[in-house]
Amino acid sequence: MSHYALVTMVVKDNEKLAQYLAVGGPAVAKHGGKPIAGGPASLALQEPHGTTRGVVLEFPLSENLTEWLNDPELVEVHALRDAAADVTILSLPAMG
Repeated sequence: MSHYALVTMVVKDNEKLAQYLAVGGPAVAKHGGKPIAGGPASLALQEPHGTTRGVVLEFPLSENLTEWLNDPELVEVHALRDAAADVTILSLPAMG
């Protein structure tokens, strides 16, 4: 059953965010994930802490999400993401 991740980012550095977006998609795809909502066209309706971006990612299994986050080959990619924004990643099991 599919498993989802909600990723929200309060942007700290637009230049680093652009660098991350260039490598972030392939890093997600490496573990079977794909964006299904959000991305650059997202519209934040409330931004209490600064410019906010978000995406919903779909993974085949919850293990794929964990593998993506813990992949030693992606340490630099995740570090770039964290330098670009204050990030929250929520693991969301499918309902129903």
